[in-house]
Amino acid sequence: MVVIKLKIEGHSHTELCPHGSGDSLEDMVKKAIQMGFTDYCVTEHAPLPHGFVAKFGGVEDDWQTASLAYEQVESYFNLVDQVQAKYQDQIKLHVGFEVDYVEGFEAEIRQFLDTYGPRTDQNILSVHYLRGADGLIYGVDYSPEELKMGFTNLEDQPHAFYQRYLRVIKQAISTDLGDYQPQRLGHLTLMRKYQDYFALPQDYNEQEWRLIKNILILLKDQGRQLDFNLAGMYKEYCNDFYPGARIAKLAKELGVSMVYGSDAHSIKEVGHGYHLYEAFK
Repeated sequence: MVVIKLKIEGHSHTELCPHGSGDSLEDMVKKAIQMGFTDYCVTEHAPLPHGFVAKFGGVEDDWQTASLAYEQVESYFNLVDQVQAKYQDQIKLHVGFEVDYVEGFEAEIRQFLDTYGPRTDQNILSVHYLRGADGLIYGVDYSPEELKMGFTNLEDQPHAFYQRYLRVIKQAISTDLGDYQPQRLGHLTLMRKYQDYFALPQDYNEQEWRLIKNILILLKDQGRQLDFNLAGMYKEYCNDFYPGARIAKLAKELGVSMVYGSDAHSIKEVGHGYHLYEAFK
């Protein structure tokens, strides 16, 4: 019996992403084929919930470039279908969304998944936005300036920010999002994207480690996966992968399945840092 070794790209985007490079899905898939990937998960940013903008306190360009618009969803499915048809003998494409968990919009998120979930087979649940002290929503990863707008005490109380983010992550995976809820948690430590800009603590305190362990145990108990996301390694102020070596080690010890994801928004990012994932498998 021939055993085929899978090499999976679990997190990627397309030319439809407003904050992407404009590189085509087809060209990104061609690079994945060259690098020996057997499976390629296309997980474009799902449209933000209706009503999000009214609760948003950050930079206008953030929400305008964050995700697909609702009217683009069909074009997205068509794009993936076309590329899969062309390269089906060389690689298996999986289609889904990177779905934002935003506090207060759970019902609409579930409705989106109920509507489009039957047409997907790979979805990621991520947290890119948190409510600030003023109750408005701010981006965690858009810019250092927006992060500071929403979390003015970030530099004085970085652990409070870490804990806030981790609690929302835990809330996200504890929320019932229906029959098609995402099976993978995206970039668990995205709150560290600007760690070198703000000189954020390199270690977590006892409360944070407790939250992290609880999140990992929840993922294990739910049969869900963790995104081993290399994007942060190549970001100017992060320089580490998500979730970082210590959390990845703990996840492995706890039996949490980790799936490599370049989080590619361009051709050059496809397959980034795959060797680091191999070291943790």
